[in-house]
Order: sequence, then structure tokens, then C-alpha cells
Amino acid sequence: MIAAPVEEGTSSVSDDSDRAAWLRRTRAYLRKADPVLAGLIDERPDFDPEEWRAQLPPMDLFGALLFQVTGQQLSVAATRTILGRIQAPFGGRLPAPPELLALDPAELRAAGLSWRKIGTLRDLAERLTDGRLDQKVLSALPDDELMAELTVIPGIGPWTVQGALLVALEREDVVLPGDLALRKAVQAAYRLDHRPSEQEVLAIAEKWRPYRSLATSYLFSVVESAEPAETSPVKAAAAARPPARSRAPRSGS
Repeated sequence: MIAAPVEEGTSSVSDDSDRAAWLRRTRAYLRKADPVLAGLIDERPDFDPEEWRAQLPPMDLFGALLFQVTGQQLSVAATRTILGRIQAPFGGRLPAPPELLALDPAELRAAGLSWRKIGTLRDLAERLTDGRLDQKVLSALPDDELMAELTVIPGIGPWTVQGALLVALEREDVVLPGDLALRKAVQAAYRLDHRPSEQEVLAIAEKWRPYRSLATSYLFSVVESAEPAETSPVKAAAAARPPARSRAPRSGS
């Protein structure tokens, strides 16, 4: 069982009582810090970096990690299909850890998950069910401590945890240097002649601290109409809710 958390470092944008004031302040900060972001912000005066969350059902940390693991190396369309199949037995919602463990792994395989991803999700669900991990404690940990706790699980790497930090916990200072969509966006926005490495993305993102999440949202908007092979967690999560009145796909390969 992990130790009780400290509160420092767990700031969430949802804690700010005046969202509009927060956005004005952080946009002004980013405009001053980075002229490229200043251009993106000026070009998108009505851009709402939180709009995609309105498309999502409420989710806890486990739900966000399930989203992320499912979407690893998959297109948005494939992620949407698999998540629809997983949600179908639960009335269109994601299963809680004990519910996922109660499912026959063959059902998850039929939904489209690989055996490796099934093993990862069952391992995570077991730890959350038997008390080795606690969602409330995890959700209150600083970003680096949460990363350390979760990446010991095979199949959960930094990209998966970073996406959960952004999607479910709404942390203010998250960047996803390994995300293909973000790297493409950085290449386009900064007019680079090559796809930046993770270290190059991190170096560019240093000037965005402590609001890297907002900067990341603006950059994702650069490629929001790109080819469907993108794997950004924001896109995968936003795509996870089945279209209204649509019938969940049947289980199958």
C-alpha cells in the first residue's frame, strides 16, 4: 500500500473558481513566454481547451487508464470501436476494477483488446481491488510520484500515465513528449524540418511551465483534422463516448 499523499503539486484547473480568469491569466503567461504559442492563441480567440471534456462521461483514474491502455498504438476509430464494446455490457459506461475482473478475459479479447493489454488492465484492476493501490490516494499524489507508482505495472508507461493526468485529474502542467500527434504539432507550429524527438519536445515545453497542459491543448488543435492514425490521449478520450443513439458494436475481432 502506498503512503498517504502530500497535497503539494496536485493543483487542478477545476479547483479555480473563476475559469475565465484562469484562462486569461494563463493565456497571457503563455503568450509572453513563447511567441509561437502567442500566434496560436491569437489565431484561435474562441478556442476552448476544455471543450472535449464535455463529450466524456465522468471518469475516475482507473477509467482514464483504461482509455489510455486501450488506445495505445491505435487510431481514434479503432479505439472508439473497442471502447464501445467494452462499455456495452455496462450500459454504456466503463467498468470499475472489480467489474473488469469479473469479465471473462476472452470477452475483452473479443472486444478487440490484445492479450498484452488485457494483462495490463487486469493487473491494474487487481491492485486497485486488493488494496495494493488506492484510487483516492493515487489521485492526490504529485505527478512524478503517481508516475512512479503506476509505471511499475507492465504495459503502463509514461504516455499512458500522462494522458490520465490530463484527462481524468486535469493537472495543469502535463506534457506528452512521446505522443505522435503532439510531435507532429510541434513540427508544424515551430516549422521544424524534422519530427522532433521527445527530448526536443521537452526542451521546447520548458518555457510553458507551469501551464504545459494548456499549451499542449493548443498544439493538439493544430493537428485536430490530421489523419486518423493519431494517438493523442485527448483525441482517444474524446472519441470514446459512442455517438448519440448509436448501437454499440457487436463483440468480434
